[in-house]
Amino acid sequence: MPELPTLEVERELWAVTPLVIGMDEVGRGALAGPVSVGALALRPDCGEWPEHLRDSKTMTEPRRVATAPLVRSWGVSAVGHATNDEIDALGIQVALGLAGRRALVGLHEAGVDVPAAAILLDGIHDWLAPALRRPVRTVLRAKADRDCASVSGAALVAKVERDSRMIEWDGVHPGYGWTSNKGYGSATHLAAIAELGPSVLHRRSWLH
Repeated sequence: MPELPTLEVERELWAVTPLVIGMDEVGRGALAGPVSVGALALRPDCGEWPEHLRDSKTMTEPRRVATAPLVRSWGVSAVGHATNDEIDALGIQVALGLAGRRALVGLHEAGVDVPAAAILLDGIHDWLAPALRRPVRTVLRAKADRDCASVSGAALVAKVERDSRMIEWDGVHPGYGWTSNKGYGSATHLAAIAELGPSVLHRRSWLH
């Protein structure tokens, strides 16, 4: 059984801040499509997390799709994207920051007081701070997508939204198998690139 997330870290942060925003990225290693960042804002009175929430990488696609609306109703969520062209032009680290900033703008537009929050960011490298015009309190935590429910939820909504885009684009640019590989470098995807050449959604700087 995969490990289940908790709100232990969030409770520590709620002791000193009224709001925690969990954030995580999806699509960083894909060959096509955007890199996407999910953000999920939770207050201390948010209650229990959705029953099936866990590290999205351990969930089946139908379970992710079914759980995402529950996550969205549990807190306030937003997803930001940086395009494959932006990744090619700016590099993945800058593109991650752009996507993260867009996710926070989405929260702001939904009424979230972002400057008052503590941001719980998955990983050990702060790719978000360089993209922000003013600093925010950021807590880095390895495996937060597994251990922290706010980050698990953020990753889940981002993955479901990005996956839905890749499935939609598979109908526009057929042959690459994006419905199944979501733009990642599977054997069939690599074979299709060799046969068909890259599409307008491929990260061309990654294909050399």
